[in-house]
Amino acid sequence: MDVPTHDVIAIDARMRDVHGQNERLRGAGPLVRVELPGGVRAWAATRHDTVRTVLSHPALSKELRHWKDWAAEAVPADWPLNNIITARSMIAKEGSEHRRLRRMVSRTFTPRHVQRLRPRVAEVAGDLLADLAGHAPGPVDLRLHYGYPLPRTIICELMGMPRAWYADGGRLTDSLVRSTDDADYAAARMATLHDLFAEVIALRRADPGDDLTSALIGVRDEDGDPLSEAELHDMVMTLFISGHETTINLITNTVHALLTHPGQLALLRDGTMPWSAAVEETLRWQSPVAYFPMRYAVRDVEIDGVRLAAGDAVLICYAAAGRDPARFGRDADRFHLSDPPADHLSFGNGEHFCLGAALSRAEAEVAVQALFAAFPDLALAAPSGGLQPLATALSNSVRTLPVTLGPHSPRT
Repeated sequence: MDVPTHDVIAIDARMRDVHGQNERLRGAGPLVRVELPGGVRAWAATRHDTVRTVLSHPALSKELRHWKDWAAEAVPADWPLNNIITARSMIAKEGSEHRRLRRMVSRTFTPRHVQRLRPRVAEVAGDLLADLAGHAPGPVDLRLHYGYPLPRTIICELMGMPRAWYADGGRLTDSLVRSTDDADYAAARMATLHDLFAEVIALRRADPGDDLTSALIGVRDEDGDPLSEAELHDMVMTLFISGHETTINLITNTVHALLTHPGQLALLRDGTMPWSAAVEETLRWQSPVAYFPMRYAVRDVEIDGVRLAAGDAVLICYAAAGRDPARFGRDADRFHLSDPPADHLSFGNGEHFCLGAALSRAEAEVAVQALFAAFPDLALAAPSGGLQPLATALSNSVRTLPVTLGPHSPRT
């Protein structure tokens, strides 16, 4: 059923109750008018099947030129999400241009190549766990000291960043996934981030290595043309940010879910269920991405009984889709491992399916299994209900994950 255009639901910028908000959105309809932080209005795809349709519908595009509010200059110049929607990388392209850009990096993220990276992921995890042992029995913030540095290290190595820059690069990406009304802060962070990646590109251009940035500098498309300088810059920045931000949340959310569901954790410990099942169920139950902009209607279209006009924008509600009772039953709010795991859309669908999905899954699986092996008595150090969300409409996780480690069980 169509929702009246005046019935607009405001998205809470602080994300104080993301799943309560999502329940309200799903109850209002499959496509609902919403107001995003910063006063921008759009439709929101709220239910699993609708999200699947929107992600692959031929009448919906990721190209910004189709958004009528953008063309009419109705979107504030300092809107916090502008840096995402204006990216010139493959995430904002369609058709042959999208395929051209995606082909240039796809080999790095194939399941076969990711499988070869698993030993390095395990090595980084082992080093971080050894460092954590120095904090035993805790408490320690597991997000900061484990969930954050593991994917950051892997993507920095893949991108060819000097080790001395790792901390700065990781910290600066926070500004790109945080909804904030402080336009000066966001602009300053963005400028610094652009400068950082310009240095990375210049360094790898002068001294190529066995890394993705060097490969992108030298790559040519089917017509023999390289990436433009703007495309190269945006591609490097997009791969770096997307290559670790989501995985930080996935690792944190998986550990949090298992610590609050000891019966499910026991199924992993005794081998009844594979550790991959925990990662997949977390992706469904606590999607690392809450909402993500945008799809734009290239023509008038009706989806699930709702009419979209040409130029309308649609927000994708991944976390809402993951707990849709129409798809996952009355127990959709329950964390429950299954093999095979329940279907989910947390990595997208269609041509824009997340290029780094295999790497993110591998990192989370290795990280979580190694963590519980190293610290068998791991436990939350604070009430789960008191943990604070990230306070961004994009990322879905907690700011900190304080745990007590217990005795360290080193690998033999």
